[in-house]
Order: sequence, then structure tokens, then C-alpha cells
Amino acid sequence: MHSIPIGVLGASGYAGRELCGLIAAHPQCHLAFATANERRGQTFRVRGGSRVHDIHMIGHDEAPLGDAALVFSALPHGASVEWVGRVLAAGAKVVDLSSDLRPGRGGSTHPLPDNVPAQVPYGLPELFREGIAESPVVANPGCYPTSILVALAPFVRAGLVSPDALVSVAAASGVSGAGASPKAELLFAEVTENFRAYGAGNVHRHLPEMTDSLHRLGGSFDLLFTPHLLPVDRGILSTITVPLAAPLADPMAVLREAYAHEPFVEVTDALPALADVVHRNVVRVSAVTVQHVRTPTLLLFAAIDNLVKGAAGQAVQNANLMLGLDETAGLPL
Repeated sequence: MHSIPIGVLGASGYAGRELCGLIAAHPQCHLAFATANERRGQTFRVRGGSRVHDIHMIGHDEAPLGDAALVFSALPHGASVEWVGRVLAAGAKVVDLSSDLRPGRGGSTHPLPDNVPAQVPYGLPELFREGIAESPVVANPGCYPTSILVALAPFVRAGLVSPDALVSVAAASGVSGAGASPKAELLFAEVTENFRAYGAGNVHRHLPEMTDSLHRLGGSFDLLFTPHLLPVDRGILSTITVPLAAPLADPMAVLREAYAHEPFVEVTDALPALADVVHRNVVRVSAVTVQHVRTPTLLLFAAIDNLVKGAAGQAVQNANLMLGLDETAGLPL
């Protein structure tokens, strides 16, 4: 069987390493190159499937972009979009894991290369599958937005959320969500035995991505998003408080109907937990009706692995669609 060549830009970060492992184990693709300027010439080991693979790093400028059918850009926000333009110019498709092309662009106003369109498909297939397969470039969603939007979307689309509501999200992520760059506040002694909020005041860079996507789904309410840091390696658990337009008899039925045919969404009566989702390309969701309040209210819960469904796994899911492969190929269920 023909094996499709895939490149990874920014392979030394957590999402980049995860991508290398997934592609190394993919049944229809192989890793053509992996780049990391600061670690060029080095080799590191990743686990892909049941095997460990040695990945050799080259510099970004050494990457033979035209030799790849598709390239993942896992470069930092603000730097990635320049390389998206270079990949497209070389004739390859590209999945961008940064915020540079997502809805709201992470609040950025830096100019785009001439060959990069301002509007590209938002690669959350469970909600916005249309256009992904045909596009040469796709913006891969952020980790927090993936968990929050998948949980909220069925209720927004059905007009069940009170239009003047304040929907409040408290979401907690493992430390790998902060990236691999050294930071004093992410040292083991600072993180272990601790739990704290950050980005308080509704100022997190993922907010424009979520609010723009919710408006596209038909939502007109305000969103209050407060992220927290968990003393674990990976995983996100989001708890979403949703004031309803009217009482809802069976909120789980709304989720089950919306995701009945989605292989990467698990609707569960049990409350989702990180242990259910780590190292898997799934969103696990549930809903509970809130008791003893005057306004009809739901609690929604969503758990994901921030490095898989929240980053690299979702990027491979998008790449499968763009390359005409089965959407589930090479992805851990």
C-alpha cells in the first residue's frame, strides 16, 4: 500500500512529539521529516502504537516541504502562519496547530502571507466538518475550545440556552497544555500538591476562538471562561454552567442524538474523568440538571486528552479527511 509522506514543523514541543508518534504508527502515512531549530541534529524517542521510534530533528529551513503531501505546523503562535504560507507555496497541504488561523486568531492582528486566506476551515469535525476535506489548509482547534464547544454545541444549535445568559466555564488542564518552554511557575515544586486558576478576568487567548464559534452555532449569550492548572501531565476537564431558556426534561438525549454517529465523542451517564480519556482521541461528555435553583440550569462536563483530541490527534483526524483517508485511521480510540 502506498504510504503518504508527512512533515512536522516544531516537533520538539509536546504536541509535535505526539504528532510524530501518531504518524510513525499510522497505517497509511510515514514521517518524512521533523523540525526543531533549537534541537536540530538531535534524536529523540517517541512512542507510536506499540513501538518506540527514534526521530531525527532538522532545522526548519532544511525541511524538504515539497516532499510531503501534508505538513503539520506545531510552531508557536505568531510564528506558525509564515510557515503555513511556505508549505502552501511548496505544493503541500497543511494543518496549523497554532491560533494564527483559528476564529478570532487568538486576538492577533499580525498580517497573513499573501497566499494564506483569512478564512480557513476550523478543524473541529464533529461540529464543522464541511469544507475540511477540500481545503489545502485547516486551522486545528485549541484544547480548551475542543472540550467546551463539543459539550455546548448541541444545546446552542437547538436554541436551548437562554439568549441573555452568562454561561460560565471552569476548566482544568494538565501542565503539558502550557507547552515545553521552561517556565518557573511550571517547575515540579511549584505545580505538585497545588491547584490554581490563571488567565482570570475572561482574558485567555482561547476566548475569541470560542465566542466566534458559538456565534456561528447561533449562540448570543456571554461566555465566562476561567482556566485552572492541574498537577498532572495531560488531560482537561471542563465544567460548564448553562442557564436554559426553559426546563429540559432529558439533556442527555440532546447529546446522544447529536453525537450518535461520531466515533470520537462518548456520551456517558457517568461523570467524565481524565482517566477515561488520556492517550485517546475522544471527547467524553455528560449533562446533569441542576436542582434547587430558580433558573433552569444545566451542568455540562467534558474530558479530553489535551495532547491528543485537544491537539495532535485532532490534527491527524483533520489530515485524514484532507488526504481522503478514513477519519479514524491511526487514531487511538
